[in-house]
Amino acid sequence: ISKKMTSSRRHHLKSLMLQIAANWIEQEKKDLEVAKEVYMAETCPNPDLSGDMASLVEICKKLQSTIDKIDDARYDVEAKVLKFDIEIQDLRLKVVELAGVKKPALKKVRMSADAMLQALLGGKHKTTIDLRSNLKQVKKEVKEEPTEAVGDWRKNIEDKADRKKMFETS
Repeated sequence: ISKKMTSSRRHHLKSLMLQIAANWIEQEKKDLEVAKEVYMAETCPNPDLSGDMASLVEICKKLQSTIDKIDDARYDVEAKVLKFDIEIQDLRLKVVELAGVKKPALKKVRMSADAMLQALLGGKHKTTIDLRSNLKQVKKEVKEEPTEAVGDWRKNIEDKADRKKMFETS
């Protein structure tokens, strides 16, 4: 049998978890700072600026060539990122195309033509339109059956039976 946790206990545990997570994030930031300082000390030692003019010019040339290499690498990485961004956008569009757009079911609206024009045009609509007046008039044709055909129903059945036999024998 499991007991349900009280809300105060749940909030207390949640706050403890958030506090621990905040401490971990703070420690991670400190570790990143230390790692950055160690990396910078290894790869970029402070230049020795003591010496004559020729040695300082040589140091500047080395720094300039290093900056150029890094700039080229940065440009290449930016181009790759741009290419991948375009590819991601294309894939997103393909996903949308494959999923298809779900069209909502249309609702039946009972509105007269005048009310529709009033809604569309606002106060500009003054004339009334009777759409039914322009429709073509169609008269129903009444088929007249000969009164002789309404005779003895047994005779009619026998005629149909003879016709059926005619199709079966051929």
